[in-house]
Amino acid sequence: MSVRIRFTSAAATGLVLAKVGHPQRDEPLQTSKEVFKIDEADQETLTAIFLKPFKSLTGHRFSHHSSLDQHEMNAYATAIFASPEGLLEKGCDIAKRLYAKSNHPNIKSGDLCISLIDNIEVNGDLTQGINPEKIDKGCLILNHFPHKGYYVLTFDRSGGDTRFWVRDFLGVVPVTDSSFLTNKYANMAVAFVEKENKETAKTTESDAPPWEGCTAARDAITYFEEKENFSLHEFEQEVLKTPEAVAKFTEHRERFEREEGQKLDDSFAISKKDVNKAKKKIGAVMKLDTGVEIHLKPGFTDQAESVIERGFDEQKGMKFIKVFFNEDVSA
Repeated sequence: MSVRIRFTSAAATGLVLAKVGHPQRDEPLQTSKEVFKIDEADQETLTAIFLKPFKSLTGHRFSHHSSLDQHEMNAYATAIFASPEGLLEKGCDIAKRLYAKSNHPNIKSGDLCISLIDNIEVNGDLTQGINPEKIDKGCLILNHFPHKGYYVLTFDRSGGDTRFWVRDFLGVVPVTDSSFLTNKYANMAVAFVEKENKETAKTTESDAPPWEGCTAARDAITYFEEKENFSLHEFEQEVLKTPEAVAKFTEHRERFEREEGQKLDDSFAISKKDVNKAKKKIGAVMKLDTGVEIHLKPGFTDQAESVIERGFDEQKGMKFIKVFFNEDVSA
């Protein structure tokens, strides 16, 4: 279900506006009485503003425990794509749904803008999109894969709990394609290995350098670099190896699935691009009691022994770290 999206020819044609208050604070919902038509002179500017946040996001799809036919947002999108003249009615229905879901005391009132956008290119074909965008939250519903719950891009910049926007209002789950699964498993494996190394160091009071944890994380990533397809069973045998590590990783994965509300496949084609992204995140920070912090970048582990020296100064009675370098490149 992976898609290539281009916004080069896209044009926002109409808007439905709403002022969404907070039900528990007795703030009303105010919706448009008519569709706001966008002048041709303003289309390029407004369209660019609407679509800018959606250029690099993970794909989602509408999901319902019983049937997509019973999913409100899916039904509204289907109706608008089938008959764009219904943008006002269905746009107001979307606003009503958002208002009904805005019961949490931390949710703020705000403006909602729902736009119909023509000529979005998906895998080389021109299609439409519906963009219900709030100030700090947004989603783009593409008229693509309608039988699977459409292809939905969404973001939440509020910095709070995203479940209200993603699960309660939109009712979407991530598209579990090769890119998504590679990203999640690779990052999950790195996080798991680093966490286990830290716990082991605390338990054994080890004085091992922090880049050893980076090395272990790199070893986990190597599996994804060398294989074309991921197999959970194979990963457990070749990377985790011990029954204790397998059990802990299984618990780690199941916790992730509960928090995300999404089951992860046990096998899939590996996306090398996403492996490289995960690899770049591997690093470590040494925080010393003298107020000094040393940040170790992902590629550092390959040369650690040749550029860093650790020891103990008998005269001062303190540990030391000596760093060798050719030049200062911070400027």
